[in-house]
Amino acid sequence: MKPIIKLSGLILILSINFFNQGCKQPSVVKHDGEKDRISFKPIFGSTYTEISRRTANGLSFNNYGYQLEPQWQMNFVSDDSVSIYSPTKGRFINFPLTRGYDSVFNTARTWLKVKKMNKDSLRLEVLEAYGDSVDTKGVRVFMTFYNNDYIKNTLHSDTGVLRRPSRKDSLYVRSLSTVANKDYKKAFSAREPVVFTSKSPNVKVKKWITEGDMLNHFSTSDDYMNPTYDIAISKAYANFYYSFTVFVTVDGQMYYGKPLIPFFNQSFKDNYLRLSHSVMDSYLKYYLQVIPGKTLGMPHASEVNVHVEGKTGI
Repeated sequence: MKPIIKLSGLILILSINFFNQGCKQPSVVKHDGEKDRISFKPIFGSTYTEISRRTANGLSFNNYGYQLEPQWQMNFVSDDSVSIYSPTKGRFINFPLTRGYDSVFNTARTWLKVKKMNKDSLRLEVLEAYGDSVDTKGVRVFMTFYNNDYIKNTLHSDTGVLRRPSRKDSLYVRSLSTVANKDYKKAFSAREPVVFTSKSPNVKVKKWITEGDMLNHFSTSDDYMNPTYDIAISKAYANFYYSFTVFVTVDGQMYYGKPLIPFFNQSFKDNYLRLSHSVMDSYLKYYLQVIPGKTLGMPHASEVNVHVEGKTGI
């Protein structure tokens, strides 16, 4: 069963410490044999687009189905400022840039280390912060950027093509799918989540949508890592509200997962499990058309969260 994973928590931890963005800047990271701070002067004014984000093993997926998505566009304005594109606002936003020792820098609440830098490409490693210190060994997550001019005029390509998952990713997802489809309890998050469609005017389904912002680095990965649905049932046999997870198999079958609330006594838990299980069997299975989740076009078992409310009235 998949754990509940917050976007900012799974390797995309692109920044744990917060700082005031125009006032007090974080201290420069020190080390023995300190080197000069890196300068971005050779690439001032060039716009770079992230085309891949991978772990050290070359994969962008992990065994929970989490995909490291390339999302950033950056333009280094000066050694103290960088402009980063916001998909939500549809424009570039300037952020302070603080340089640590050697090739370490901080911007947009993120510590990064330059591994490679030239006019055509950038390779950055994500670092992790602990309070007022930074682990310069990194978390073994690497972001690769190409200069927009290089993409257009030399590669004669576009970011959509360059960001496509690799063959290695496809083979890995296929192996996960094979296991999950044999045992639904080994399900993993679907990049294209389960689709529930009501077959009755008395049943309404609404999927939660994650808004990308600066706090989650404009990522909406929670939409597929923890897909959540509100299901409202009118003219129900009783008034009720239950929250639980459902395993959806590759053939669209539903199996009860676990309740999503804490219990303080066993009798209440037993009653809740019995009634919520009955709601799934009597309402969800009967009134919902189900399309299983997919990753890279491969259908597979996945687990979703549902909040089901029943009302006896219209």
